[in-house]
Amino acid sequence: MPRGQHFDEHEHDVHQLVWASAGVLGVDVEEHEWVLPPTLALWIPAGVPHATTATRPALMRSVYLLPERCPVRWTRPTVVSVGPLLRELIPHLGDPDLEQGPRRRAEAVLFDLLRPVGVTTIEVPMPTDERALRVAHALIASPADPRALAEWGRDVGASARTLARLFSAQTGLSFGRWRTRVRLRAGLEHMAANRPLAAVARQVGYTTPSSFVAAFRAETGRTPGAYFAAGDRGAR
Repeated sequence: MPRGQHFDEHEHDVHQLVWASAGVLGVDVEEHEWVLPPTLALWIPAGVPHATTATRPALMRSVYLLPERCPVRWTRPTVVSVGPLLRELIPHLGDPDLEQGPRRRAEAVLFDLLRPVGVTTIEVPMPTDERALRVAHALIASPADPRALAEWGRDVGASARTLARLFSAQTGLSFGRWRTRVRLRAGLEHMAANRPLAAVARQVGYTTPSSFVAAFRAETGRTPGAYFAAGDRGAR
């Protein structure tokens, strides 16, 4: 998938495990977006509407599983760790010539490997008010923009207090924390493209790599390096 390729909202009558073996995928479910580097995959239960975007050039792999043959009972999208064995099983199950017996055995191993990962992805819920939404889109396009709410308010015709209230009420986050998540999510995408940490920090609005790492750890519970290595160690 080239950068920006998008599958509009749709749903399946089977469960889907979606994974990028290279690049970064964004998966939208309702107001939430999961950003998935190759160490993480997302379990999407049957019947859940979702949309998928390649935020960087990506190779997307999916496993589709019949609910009646699946022991996994998760009813909500769930992030799982992709370790070495699962990394090999996913393309193996994509082989159209795989016979029924080997397929059943491989699926059984896959089910054993599906464990919720012990970190959170960086979700960025969007406001619905047109003025706040204009600010949100501008910051997503340019995460390093340092303007305060009063300056944004002059651009969109709202006071700083109104914008702060809208972000809090409509996203569940303060404006400051919402902007932090935008910057960290953008940083995650840059890191998945193997850019140096110092360059990533500057690109998304942090003056030092250490300040970026501290913010990343506060949101996800891990350093950036540990986040990308989560799939190799498994869930904690």
